[in-house]
Amino acid sequence: MRLRTLISFAAEAITAGLAFAFVLLLLFKPETFEGRPSVEFVEAPSSQRAAVTTMASYADAVDTAAPAVVNVYTRKLVTQRSNPLFDDPFFRRFFGNKLPEPQKRLENSLGSGVIVNNQGFILTNNHVISGADEIEVALHDGRSIAAAIVGTDPESDLAVLKVDLNDAPAIVFGQSETLRVGDVVLAIGNPFGVGQTVTSGIISATGRSRLGLSTFENFIQTDAAINPGNSGGALVNSLGQLIGINTAIFSRSGGSQGIGFAIPVSLAKGVMKQIIEHGRALRGWLGVEVQDLNPTLAESFGLSEVGGALVAGVQQDGPAAVAGLELGDIITLVNGNAITGSRSLMDAIANNPPGTVLTLDVFRHKQQLQIKTVIGERPQPAPQRQ
Repeated sequence: MRLRTLISFAAEAITAGLAFAFVLLLLFKPETFEGRPSVEFVEAPSSQRAAVTTMASYADAVDTAAPAVVNVYTRKLVTQRSNPLFDDPFFRRFFGNKLPEPQKRLENSLGSGVIVNNQGFILTNNHVISGADEIEVALHDGRSIAAAIVGTDPESDLAVLKVDLNDAPAIVFGQSETLRVGDVVLAIGNPFGVGQTVTSGIISATGRSRLGLSTFENFIQTDAAINPGNSGGALVNSLGQLIGINTAIFSRSGGSQGIGFAIPVSLAKGVMKQIIEHGRALRGWLGVEVQDLNPTLAESFGLSEVGGALVAGVQQDGPAAVAGLELGDIITLVNGNAITGSRSLMDAIANNPPGTVLTLDVFRHKQQLQIKTVIGERPQPAPQRQ
């Protein structure tokens, strides 16, 4: 009798326990009865997550540089006739005053810029603000302010703006001369007007020239994504220091294809300083037309190797004419530095301020000569018609 009672009590206890377990499962893991599997995760310890974040993140570099990168919005009033034929003198004479009035429209464009000091000077590309009637700058903190043009340099595609701010967050300048292919870089700007955006990549090449983008070219090439609207923005290193001004992309589609170009900060600083101090970029000028030598020309002039720049024209009363340079002279050295071609000579002259005395090594009639010349100021390019 006692055994039967114990068995009955044990059965009731087991039944009650199973019922309680069922209720707990129903409350806390209903998916057990809905045919859905339980999802479990294995998470790394917080100490490991912190270490990985520190190793793989460039957030500190972005925090350093981003406040100094601004969005540049421009407006330009464009006057255009409804039909280009109405600009023809014949039609104007034939129709007299019955020609339709020119149409006016407001053209908007966008780009980026970099605040270079706490006085409110902003470095950007010339093509970003060229022809603009109004320029507005949007800061990283949400403020918007009108900007004025201090000066432009179309030959390097650089321009300097000024905003009336005493607390402008300035960027820190890095060293573009020490860049190596493979260095990590970040591009910060305003692509497509979506707002400030950061992309990353590496230095793909340095010293790129002969791209047809500007007269004086010494571009940094990068695969960091650069898109329309990024122009004038910052290319920074992994410490958030400015090493270049994003300028152009090579693209067949209009979007980034991993080939972007930036003006190195070493070049941009010099141009910016001259614009702020003089209102324009000051470059040396020799007053000659030159062309590259090929093996046939070099042999005809009696040169054992191809090198130097051939003088194909001398401007009357220019520095070269005053110094005695002649047609057919081959300039091989400038102040002891080898000249490899026409662009090499132009850079060697332009990198010196007007009034500098230069020594030119010249090959003339199979004789070596040394000619000293005082270079002048390179003429400013004529404004482009908008």
